[in-house]
Parts: sequence; C-alpha cells; structure tokens
Amino acid sequence: MSKSSKFKVQSSKIKEKAKNIKFLILDVDGVLTDGSIILDNEGNEFKLFHVRDGHGIKMLVKAGVQVAIITGRQSKVVERRARELGITEVYQRCHIKTVALDHIIEKFGLTGEEVAYIGDDIVDIPIFKRVGFSIAVNDADDETKNHAMMVTANRGGRGAVREVCDFMLKAKGVWESMIEEYFET
Repeated sequence: MSKSSKFKVQSSKIKEKAKNIKFLILDVDGVLTDGSIILDNEGNEFKLFHVRDGHGIKMLVKAGVQVAIITGRQSKVVERRARELGITEVYQRCHIKTVALDHIIEKFGLTGEEVAYIGDDIVDIPIFKRVGFSIAVNDADDETKNHAMMVTANRGGRGAVREVCDFMLKAKGVWESMIEEYFET
C-alpha cells in the first residue's frame, strides 16, 4: 500500500472516530497554551491562549459536543478562560487524569469511545488508551505522539485545538451549516 493510500485509510478511520465524539477533553499547558508559564514577582501567573482555539471550542459546543478541561496545575487564569468559553467541567490539580475521565464518563453517561482527548505529554497517555479519539499536538513529546490516533499540524497554543474542532465538525457533517451563518448579512 502506498504512503498516500495508507494515509487515506487512516484518515477515514479517524474521521469515523471523530464523527461519534460527544465530549472533548482538553489539557491546558501545552495544548490550550504553548506550554509557557509566566510568573511575576507578585505571584501572578500568566498564560497565553489563542483566540481561534476559543472560537473553535464555541463552535463545537454549539454543534452539541461538550467540552471539559483536565489539568495538573491550579490556576485562576484557567478558571476564567473556561468561564469565557462556557466550559463548566474543569478539573485542576488533577495528577491522575483518568480519575477525572472516569468522573466525566459516569456523570454524562458516556462510553470511552464517545470521548476525545487532546494532550501533549506522557501524563496524557493513560487517557489516550481509554478514549475513542486521542490527539497529540504537533509539538508534543515523541512518546505521546506515538500513542495518539492523530497528531495536529499546529502546535499547542497556536491553533491545534481549533484544528481539531474544525476536523470534528467536518467529520460530523455540520461544518458547512456552522459557517453559513458567518456569511449571512
């Protein structure tokens, strides 16, 4: 099988998995941000979020896909960004991320196959093994990328989340109807 035909087969399998996703879970540092953590002398923490990632999340939610955040760190900045995006399921200081995954699956009556997860580091691999659609950002470490079903073209904090949101909306067949409203005058 040629490299291009192998990609098409993998691509169609990935699209089928994305089509059935009801819940997207995001890591924060390295996924919603570029992984940088800026601290000042006053103890304030700063993170940079990409505006198009946020818009992608809002479109996905509008299409009926729920979104959650699971992160190992605790940050008021994350709470604020989640509120801005309408994300109510936020799990911070979560060092064993599968515990939060189990809670989400139980709370929302999901199967693992109905959940997607975007991560960037080896702490995300246990979740990758339990969800229906696992995604690593382009600049994730190699081990994490090896365990992902999809690796984004974009880097974490630089449009990777938007890329996944757009991919999922297209796989679900709702992309055209979602963007039509932007062209109406």
